[in-house]
Amino acid sequence: MQNISRRSFVNKFGLGVGASVVITTLPSFITQSVKQKKSYTGKKLNIALCGLGNYATMLASGIAVSEYCNLAGIVTGSPEKALKWKAQYNIPDKNSYNYQNFDEIIHNKDIDLVYVVLPNGLHKEFVIRAAKAGKNVITEKPMSISVADCQEMIKACNENKVQLAVGYRLHYEPTHLEIKRLGQEKVFGQVRFIEASLGYKTYDTLDKTTIVDKKNDWRLNKKLSGGGPLMDLGIYCIQASRYVLGEEPIAVTAQFGTVNNKDRFSETEESISWQMEFQSDAISNCTTSCGFDTNRFYAVADEGSFELSPALSYGPFVGKTSAGVLKFPEINQQKTQLDEICKLLLANKKLPNHITGAEGLKDVSIINAIYKAAKTGKKISLK
Repeated sequence: MQNISRRSFVNKFGLGVGASVVITTLPSFITQSVKQKKSYTGKKLNIALCGLGNYATMLASGIAVSEYCNLAGIVTGSPEKALKWKAQYNIPDKNSYNYQNFDEIIHNKDIDLVYVVLPNGLHKEFVIRAAKAGKNVITEKPMSISVADCQEMIKACNENKVQLAVGYRLHYEPTHLEIKRLGQEKVFGQVRFIEASLGYKTYDTLDKTTIVDKKNDWRLNKKLSGGGPLMDLGIYCIQASRYVLGEEPIAVTAQFGTVNNKDRFSETEESISWQMEFQSDAISNCTTSCGFDTNRFYAVADEGSFELSPALSYGPFVGKTSAGVLKFPEINQQKTQLDEICKLLLANKKLPNHITGAEGLKDVSIINAIYKAAKTGKKISLK
């Protein structure tokens, strides 16, 4: 293992307070980055955040410590939020837009990229509008709520000669890069079985009679969300299964879980479990829920196993393999993701397929198949 000081790693990737030393091999992009002794001093990419919810705040914190990008603009339907963000991040009035005048961003040369952080059902509209304005785009996952939407988004970006990325932050997280390596390089032999789950208890189980105003929680609104926890959380289980195996599922089966709060979950599922079959005969068994807490990944191979718990959230991630402890220093996931994307865009290089619209389309295709399997009780082929 390369001789890397704890301090140098922490300073490079941020959010490392209390981080522990690496117990396993650092993924290549990190070892390469840590070797750099001089900070980047070149041109930065100017980003406008479209939608100023909770996750946008996390992105803004990542941008604040990034090397390759600046927070230069905002798009929001809330005048109050606009005033607050402009003051906090020193954003000029000319770089502040609402959802009605957003298209005027085409004339703003100070904005290079739009990051869409809106509810799932609005991703398509604003990705296409950003593309037509000639801006590169990142959209949060899931890419959209239907396969047709994803195809339209990809088409619009191609026609307007801009690049489209999906916010897969774990694709740059060192623990997940390691489990990807362990699976794809068959370090413990062929992976045969994966168990992945992610869920959060988002309501009080003792108060199941409360009527929830779905206008105030877009994730409960089917039109805005496209579905329940499968869209928001289960996608991480799908992703981990796919990139650990390095394969695409060929068939899915699925089952909706018990609805314990029928008022809250009248439009979207409360819980869902599903099984994915792969060409190698590997099986992935996954669960997601808004009714209980779970956050685990486990893979068993011919000659060993590896696991994480916590596994699929914002970390810090802790795990083990048949060979010992699996733990990396904690990084700023948003900073790292944005820096790696912006670095390529600044160099006019093509983004890798694993974070583009093509990847987002695959996930949405699988999600739609899982819903169909749960509704019909049948195995759905993905070949």
